[in-house]
Amino acid sequence: MNGLAGQDWQRDLDLIAEAARKAGEVALAYFRQSPEVWWKNEGRSPVSAADLAANETLAALLRPARPAYGWLSEETDDDAERLARETLFVVDPIDGTRGFLSGLENWCVSVAVVSKGRPVAGVLFAPALNELFTAVAGGETRKNGAVIRVAERAPEETRRLAVSEDMLASLDPAFRERVTRVKHVPSLAYRLAMVADGRLEGTLVKRNAHDWDLAAADLILERAGGALTDLDGRSLVYNRAHVVHGELCGAVLPCQEAFLTQLAHRREG
Repeated sequence: MNGLAGQDWQRDLDLIAEAARKAGEVALAYFRQSPEVWWKNEGRSPVSAADLAANETLAALLRPARPAYGWLSEETDDDAERLARETLFVVDPIDGTRGFLSGLENWCVSVAVVSKGRPVAGVLFAPALNELFTAVAGGETRKNGAVIRVAERAPEETRRLAVSEDMLASLDPAFRERVTRVKHVPSLAYRLAMVADGRLEGTLVKRNAHDWDLAAADLILERAGGALTDLDGRSLVYNRAHVVHGELCGAVLPCQEAFLTQLAHRREG
């Protein structure tokens, strides 16, 4: 057992699960209530009053509880001091803000504890669906307390895949014939949770996902029997100076190689 799994992170998991629930309750009070919205990243990304209120709740509950931990949140100005911390919280107060603002229910609060570059405790809470996903290093993934595992489907069977239409169109025709494309889910973290609980075999992720979109879901998928990797099959490293990632693949392990092969051919083309 490696050092990360060998350490007991259960207390941290309990802490972030409670914080995610409370932040989710705060966000839910704004859901379908037309909260105030601002635009960031040159008008490409919305942030609402709900995002900010949930972020404040997470910070108030987590930072005093673990003052030695660093902090990285989508809705908090980045502080390079986090790079000097071995362990930190990585949070997205509302993953899937566009869906949230459109009235879709599959948005979630994402909270992870990252240590030495990898998540060791992760929580996704989807309050509108009353779904709580949890995972801890060395443990199992649970959904509302029950252990979940990825789907056991042979590589040659039809795969349920969350992928954009343009990315799917760029893949090999023979491969596409064995793919059932699912309707777009705005929350990347929730899409990865859908792989973890067996509703999907995989999701292909366009470049520019951030640490806060991925860290909790990465561990949730891993402990359920799947993997989130870059196109070379490498696990992701978190808490770097640059928190943006390239194209990624999250999938059940029997399908991972086939997906990565498709993406590699696409990249070479």
